[in-house]
Amino acid sequence: MAESENIVAETAEKIFADLADAQTINRDKRGEWKAPLWQALTDSGLPLSWVPEDCGGSGASLAEGFSVLSAAGRFAVAVPLTETMLAGWLLAQVRISSPGGEMTVVPASPKDRITINADGSLSGRARGVPFAKAAKHFAVLASDANGGSLSMALVDAAKCRIETGLNLGGDPSDVVTLDKVQPVAIKPAPKGFDQTRLMLMGGVARSLQIAGALESMLEISVRYSNERVAFEKKISKFQAVQHNLARLAGESAAALAAATSAADAIANATSFDDEVFLEAVAAKIRCAEAAEKGGGIAHQVHGAIGFTVEHILHRYSLRALAWRDDFGSESYWAVELGKLVAVRGADELWPLVASR
Repeated sequence: MAESENIVAETAEKIFADLADAQTINRDKRGEWKAPLWQALTDSGLPLSWVPEDCGGSGASLAEGFSVLSAAGRFAVAVPLTETMLAGWLLAQVRISSPGGEMTVVPASPKDRITINADGSLSGRARGVPFAKAAKHFAVLASDANGGSLSMALVDAAKCRIETGLNLGGDPSDVVTLDKVQPVAIKPAPKGFDQTRLMLMGGVARSLQIAGALESMLEISVRYSNERVAFEKKISKFQAVQHNLARLAGESAAALAAATSAADAIANATSFDDEVFLEAVAAKIRCAEAAEKGGGIAHQVHGAIGFTVEHILHRYSLRALAWRDDFGSESYWAVELGKLVAVRGADELWPLVASR
């Protein structure tokens, strides 16, 4: 990690440690912790990390922004930081300045579409949009009536209809309907940009968050196993528990390796080619698998206490499970990866894999 990445990540870590402690949040049933955390993040410029300075942002690199997302995952942060970063990145592709406040991206699923009408307004329905209810603006990727040329738009969230929903972690996952909504600003997308690129960016962001959450689940589980005593000895001394912790460590390491490799590939790529596609899709699939297996193992180590609302473990495990479905589920991307392999042919599979 470069020195600048260290500084950005350390800034994020300090803010989260001071204002997003899991035990404190668990005891705060009124959600009073959110406003101070968001204000601190805004003051540091982290939500607009990927927005150039002349567009109202911090001008951080992709790698620096990815380090923030890893930190956010380790604290299972339940504010629209990732979503605002992605929205700012999308708008920055066409030099639309990002407004202040929370944002999110529409659509958040590869199967949903927003259409540009003849009068320039936007229409469409997007499901599972993270933190739509909390957002002041949406960064929208829309296509013309024929599904051809794409444009990027800034939309006032107040002009859209939002149906409230929740994901497994209890965070907003809403349905957004645009009915002839006039955007605040709209510009044609850069040549070669498509919805898949947005989904891949979102998928890698979620992969980093899942990997971060698994790191925390491992740390919490190891600490608990060294504190909990059964039959007059710490449960960490039991072979079955040691075996489970080793499996959890393996899932955490695999997720971290896949997610950071994909983030590095995107940060250093000049285009979203097949190699970047392979990295990003493989990361989302592997991290989704790790979230399911790792979360189950962590709860098994904790026994009954790990399933209670009072314990902090569920903050990480449930969010990691929820993040699997954002920006395309693992099953969706598995099919897309299979299509890529089939198109390239059997002789090209090994060179593609070995090149990474």
